[in-house]
Amino acid sequence: MAQVVCLDDYERLAAEGLGRNALDYYRSGAQDMVTLRENQRAFDRIALRPRVLRDVSAVDTRTTVLGREIASPICIAPTAMQRMAHPDGECATARAAQRKGACMILSSWSTTSVEDVAASTNGALPQPPRWLQLYIYKDRAATRRLVERAQDAGFSAIAITVDTPFLGRRLADIRNRFQMPPHLTLANFHDPARAHLARAESGSAADNASGLAAYVAAQTDPTLNWTHVAWVKSFARVPVLVKGILTAEDAELAVRAGVDGIIVSNHGGRQLDTVPATIDVLEEVCRAVAGRVEVYLDGGVRRGTDVLKALALGARAVFLGRPVLWALNRAGETGVVEMLDIIGEEFRLAMALSGCASIADITREHVRTLPTARL
Repeated sequence: MAQVVCLDDYERLAAEGLGRNALDYYRSGAQDMVTLRENQRAFDRIALRPRVLRDVSAVDTRTTVLGREIASPICIAPTAMQRMAHPDGECATARAAQRKGACMILSSWSTTSVEDVAASTNGALPQPPRWLQLYIYKDRAATRRLVERAQDAGFSAIAITVDTPFLGRRLADIRNRFQMPPHLTLANFHDPARAHLARAESGSAADNASGLAAYVAAQTDPTLNWTHVAWVKSFARVPVLVKGILTAEDAELAVRAGVDGIIVSNHGGRQLDTVPATIDVLEEVCRAVAGRVEVYLDGGVRRGTDVLKALALGARAVFLGRPVLWALNRAGETGVVEMLDIIGEEFRLAMALSGCASIADITREHVRTLPTARL
């Protein structure tokens, strides 16, 4: 098996090992993919300011999210349909997260049910936080049932995705007329009409839509507003976060709505193209929140130095999306563990070389932002 030494190696290998339908679905962004590229490039415009002659003989990467300890601030973002990458899919990812003490968010559009994901992990090992990402469906009863099932299965928070009233225009999926493989289902929805992803067969969908776009149009609700966050909070027994905040104004509204956390996210560049990179708006959001709730970030994190920069700019933790899929395709659970080991060691080294022995040592003084390039 080919050697991997950094996270980019996993993507290169996945490009060789995945079929076009799945590969393009996972790696594509919206429209011209400007934001997709910017998510990574923006980290290069932030310079580190290391401090020296600090005792870094013992570096401690442990931190907490919503009061629960995790081994490091490197967490796993929700990515849909993981069994397209590997037969063990979400179960393999959950086991890897447990082995590494990492927080994991499971997608509502998982190809494994919340119950089966929960049952797949080792009961003899400590269970790090596991959250559910939630789309609020037009079918409110189905939405509520999923939240209740997740809570009953031990999921400890609900992260509502708020940037998807409609699906972003993803050209690769349109060209491929994306379909979920027929042997897979969206396993969290047992009704056959919802369990099988709408397919863009000839004559069954518009020429400019993918099967996923048709499914989203049929199921998700574009009338959603802040009252629906309050609705979820009214019956959720666990903390509720919102995922998809990019402005100070919406961050303030989220805090007023009583959320327990904010995930700064542009959906991996897959929704509205030419919005800013998440790292470019992170500090704006954190300033607006002013410590009232925890703030997290996803989008473009590929190196240990990226993690350090995000924490210095105010993130409590970061979430990895596509690298998990590439590593999963490489070697299932073992591949995800290996990937987390690589970026975890990069982060530990970045902390040490910056003079930080603990997460608390990472401050705004450790970074300097360079001039922002035009999109």
